Amino acid sequence: MTQAPKNFRPEPYEYHEELTLRVEDLTNLGRGIARDGDWVVQVAHVLPGETIKARVYRNHQNYSVADCIEVLESSPERVEPVCPLYSDCGGCQYQHVSYKAQLEWKQRHVKESLNRIGGVDIEVLPVFPSPKPYGYRSKLTPHFQTGKDGEIGAIGFLRQGSRRAILDVPQCPIATEGINAALTDARQNLRSTWKRKKGGTLLLRDTQEGVTTDSQAIVSETVNDLVFQFKAGEFFQNNSFLLPEMVSYVVSEAKGDGLECLVDAYCGGGLFALSAAQSFPRVMGVEISRDGFDWARANAVVNRIENCEFLLGNASEIFAELNISGESCSLVVDPPRKGCGDDFLRQTLAFGPARIIYVSCDPSTQARDSQYLIEGGYAIVKAQPFDLFPQTRHVENVLTFVKESPSSHEANL
Repeated sequence: MTQAPKNFRPEPYEYHEELTLRVEDLTNLGRGIARDGDWVVQVAHVLPGETIKARVYRNHQNYSVADCIEVLESSPERVEPVCPLYSDCGGCQYQHVSYKAQLEWKQRHVKESLNRIGGVDIEVLPVFPSPKPYGYRSKLTPHFQTGKDGEIGAIGFLRQGSRRAILDVPQCPIATEGINAALTDARQNLRSTWKRKKGGTLLLRDTQEGVTTDSQAIVSETVNDLVFQFKAGEFFQNNSFLLPEMVSYVVSEAKGDGLECLVDAYCGGGLFALSAAQSFPRVMGVEISRDGFDWARANAVVNRIENCEFLLGNASEIFAELNISGESCSLVVDPPRKGCGDDFLRQTLAFGPARIIYVSCDPSTQARDSQYLIEGGYAIVKAQPFDLFPQTRHVENVLTFVKESPSSHEANL
């Protein structure tokens, strides 16, 4: 038997012990859940209903993790992965799943997160599909390490099941055609010019200007006829094929009878704020990052939008300078993956917007924050996921909250 890693936990299975299992479900990480008696075994690249042969490589305190080495009985939703590295690369989780089934599983995971974490039982609308299930990703960041001789080894992504080992990835089918066309030369150039002792990350960003590897380069994307400029290394949504639909949806959900203002918290470069300018008499964006604040103001000038005001906010007093009643406002919230945090949520409840449109790349933290908002007097009226990340476990979800009347809120408590 293959020698176990130094820190391998030897119970309940030996290293690389083989098991025949029936897959019951999927986790929100895209792993299959199977049981050997009462013991749970998680396996990547499998589907519910399949019978598989699995090989254990890690035992945790409450479950084990294994590789699938053979599918004995396959699901009708199983398809052939496009990427030849799929079984080894940890970047994608769903290439073996038909796109229709991917959307159905993501819809279910959003619903389960809202129910299990947020205590919310609500219908989740079907996931809005990406126009391009492959070739959509406009930013790629392969990692690399250097050896003792200073030479760069593999350039790619973490190997499936590994915490450190990098798999060499010369092409990536979820990246745009432009990125894949530039990737060979970018890799060769990196190997010939890298002088540091430690490894790092190679950036490839595909925008209107073409593909750049310079994180400081000023680039632009057009979303629904508006131009947004930003530095190539900064955050901007990576699926430009579906992004216009999601932005239009967020703006339409933010509208309400008699609402005078839209407030875009975490506004970044002004994506939602500027996109809503034609739909509201007044738009205000709040950003705690100086870079994001500067880009939002610059993008307003580029697009000749004059009814947007941007504020450089303090995290502890993010609504302090708005000088407008929350009752006449919609609030758009698009926080980082970790969610909003209690301090921001307390300020939101104190501000009291009529509608809250919460955009999230992590339904789990969104569900946690939803519970706080519901306890504070809001109700979820719509849940709409968008598949910005086909072939992966990730999904963007948009929740629409409305402020309940005091009587109806008390009745629900």
